[in-house]
Amino acid sequence: MKDKGKGQARGSRSVGRAGVRLRRAKRVLRAPDVVRPTRPEARFCMVCGGTMRPIVEHGARRRACSRCGFIAYRNPVPACGVLIERKGSILLARRGHEPRKNAWGIPAGFMEYGEHPEATAVREALEETGLRVRLTGLFGVYEGRDDPRTRAVLILYHARVAGGELQPGDDAIELGYFSLDRLPRPIAFRAHREALSDLRRMNRGKNR
Repeated sequence: MKDKGKGQARGSRSVGRAGVRLRRAKRVLRAPDVVRPTRPEARFCMVCGGTMRPIVEHGARRRACSRCGFIAYRNPVPACGVLIERKGSILLARRGHEPRKNAWGIPAGFMEYGEHPEATAVREALEETGLRVRLTGLFGVYEGRDDPRTRAVLILYHARVAGGELQPGDDAIELGYFSLDRLPRPIAFRAHREALSDLRRMNRGKNR
């Protein structure tokens, strides 16, 4: 997911047991598996500045402006990512920023306002991995319920490399191709773990 800050160094290459990795950081810390509450509820109206009060609408608890009636909906935020496979391995990125700093995940990020999901997936792949990709199909949609910033809807696509150079960027500090049977730990988010599990099961079914 996209965070503030970009690394400056391009990184050095090294070969590990699980596959090829590209590093930009030397120090590796285990990310704390702590889930804090998502963004707080609105106290003041973003339209008129009035005080927000609790209401119930269609059976759901919400907050509405006591002055103009504006309702602050707390909807999940869409995020998009790519599954890039190579010879039975999957490309993962290690996070350089909180939440879940130093944990591994699928290259993905939040959609910008007015951006198409496919454009988000392609953009995030380029920003985090340096690769230009071509989407080859929708893989799946997952509920992101353990990101402390917000609830999310993760949309994942199959993708193949069309160009570029593999190098970590944006909030990714390390990249690696890993066997689905020997994934690095920890994986940052539950939705990513579920998707990788589904991909492993799907690939095993193809090989039978």
